[in-house]
Amino acid sequence: MTTPPRGPDGRPLKVRVKTARGRTTSSQKWLQRQLNDPYVARAKREGWRSRAAFKLIEMDEKAKLLKRGMRVVDLGAAPGGWSQVAAKKIGLAEGHGKIVAIDLLEIEPIPGVAFAQMDFLSADAPERLIAMLGGPADLVMSDMAANATGHKKTDHLRIVGLVELAVDFARQVLAPGGTFLAKVIQGGMEATLLADLKRDFAQVRHVKPAASRADSAELYVLATGFRGEADRAQADDAETAEAQVSRDQ
Repeated sequence: MTTPPRGPDGRPLKVRVKTARGRTTSSQKWLQRQLNDPYVARAKREGWRSRAAFKLIEMDEKAKLLKRGMRVVDLGAAPGGWSQVAAKKIGLAEGHGKIVAIDLLEIEPIPGVAFAQMDFLSADAPERLIAMLGGPADLVMSDMAANATGHKKTDHLRIVGLVELAVDFARQVLAPGGTFLAKVIQGGMEATLLADLKRDFAQVRHVKPAASRADSAELYVLATGFRGEADRAQADDAETAEAQVSRDQ
């Protein structure tokens, strides 16, 4: 992609798709949006595989998600932008940390990243990922999205289903104190998801990085301070005791 042409005042001119031959209306809109997206152009200049890299960069800058030597799982990794960012932050090229990634689509290899092309919905996917990881994870991040059907409610339910599966996986592999980050879509079920996560994490919140398009319904749920089985059992006991006291009163 070339840099968009600029007018006399130095401001970028909007690029228009010259021909619609063989393209659907939605594909024309997508292509025009890509051609005029500053994050797409910046990703190409800086060597990132996708504009999504800037979403993780921004969230990491604010929440300090990625640290040297971390063990990371990247769900829905293609084309590899998030794994690229994580690899740089944890010092993977210097032999620090580990990244295990999965996607339905193949990706160009990233030095040090263990990648598997498979469906996360497959029954054996979690077991295979756990074997690849070879130990607990410090961060499980998911940028997975179901293929859009065009029906808003259906698409929302499908991505919520993916997030719920990612949460179940995170509970299996995260070390105490670990972090979970996942893409969700606004649609009325976010409160239920947050309430579920609060059982297992010290802090849960929604974030929307600037690199997410303003007209997009996507958000990211960020859960930090994974309690682990022992801490969770202790919290459940405390909740039960509190409920008993309330009944006795």
